[in-house]
Amino acid sequence: MAVDLLLGLQWGDEGKGKIVDVLTKNYNIIARFQGGPNAGHTLEFDGIKHVLRTIPSGIFHTDSINLIGNGVVIDPVVFVKELEGLDKYKIDYVKNLFISRKAHLILPTHRLLDAASEASKGKAKIGSTLKGIGPTYMDKTGRNGIRVGDLELDNWQDKYRALADKHEALIAFHDVDVQYDLADLEAEFFAAVETLKKLRFIDSEEYIHQAQKEGKTILAEGAQGSLLDIDFGTYPFVTSSNTTAAGACTGLGVPPNKVKEAFGIFKAYTTRVGSGPFPTELFDEVGERMAKVGREFGAVTGRPRRCGWLDLVALRYAVQVNGVTQLIMMKADVLSGFDTLKICTGYNYKGETIHHLPFNIEPENVTPVYTEMKGWKEDLTGMDQASQLPKALNDYIEFLEKELEVPIKIVSVGPDRKQTIHRN
Repeated sequence: MAVDLLLGLQWGDEGKGKIVDVLTKNYNIIARFQGGPNAGHTLEFDGIKHVLRTIPSGIFHTDSINLIGNGVVIDPVVFVKELEGLDKYKIDYVKNLFISRKAHLILPTHRLLDAASEASKGKAKIGSTLKGIGPTYMDKTGRNGIRVGDLELDNWQDKYRALADKHEALIAFHDVDVQYDLADLEAEFFAAVETLKKLRFIDSEEYIHQAQKEGKTILAEGAQGSLLDIDFGTYPFVTSSNTTAAGACTGLGVPPNKVKEAFGIFKAYTTRVGSGPFPTELFDEVGERMAKVGREFGAVTGRPRRCGWLDLVALRYAVQVNGVTQLIMMKADVLSGFDTLKICTGYNYKGETIHHLPFNIEPENVTPVYTEMKGWKEDLTGMDQASQLPKALNDYIEFLEKELEVPIKIVSVGPDRKQTIHRN
């Protein structure tokens, strides 16, 4: 069986957690392929809101296996707290949650190094979440990292000590005031590692290969968004991993010819957290209204999200880079009540109109070109059939389908899993 992908197409926060939860009933295995605890995948059902950071979003379905792939970086302390949050729901994660031996570990000193590095940049900060993710991926590519499989070796703590000592030297090199008590941090870390070791560590690429041979269905779940991809995002204001379709291949050991559907998720408008260029960002009451109605605050960081009109130039780019086959539009309900909606269909770039994402989209180079459409007044949150959607919303959807040349199969009209409309 082929593997399907679930990818964010903007700067993250598109609603991947909800959609994975909705789609899980169609899959035997849900596999996270990159990122770390900077992710905040929100699921809402039965009146309860759940935020997952490292654990795949299919964990609430008892019949699915949830796999953390080799491309993910894991903070044992954060991970154990996430497990504890599942305990009250009687989730049997020892049975249904597997971890790749090749996944890398975030050490306490990775977090400290992240904070020191960001502080040393002053006004040039890139907006790191300070979770230690960047330094962990740096150690991975520098061939210094500690992997989950190392925890099964007798001498793993010697390897840990050598790397932590190296990190402390680097923290001192940054010459910034980072106060910490490493002994306390390490006590919590080592205790969390012991809990982690109670879970099942696997050779994940072999597990997935055998599952495919057996006809099992697999959904690869990405974190962050395509515009945060280390190679194809708005560098340097990006994350440290490949968030695009290619990242699923390297983050799970899945060959490209085994990928079938690529589900691309986007909001009906655009948001961004932290620093970095954002051509359609709004600084007026319209942007404030989007933020308020859409509850635009980071699920993990709590940071307010910047809001703006839908950017079709950036969205088209993400569709192309990922080979998206089906689109899923989130938060259509947030746009209810606007008389007029704007869609960015091109950029004025250095004196000419372009329709592709250029190398640099800083405001001094790019001015958005907008197409205006009529808005809708109806409250969408109680609708559950495509036939109920207002004409103006259908016109909006059809315009996007024509521009992107990909069908929009699902429209989300609220945070609950039941507020999901499937379109034929």
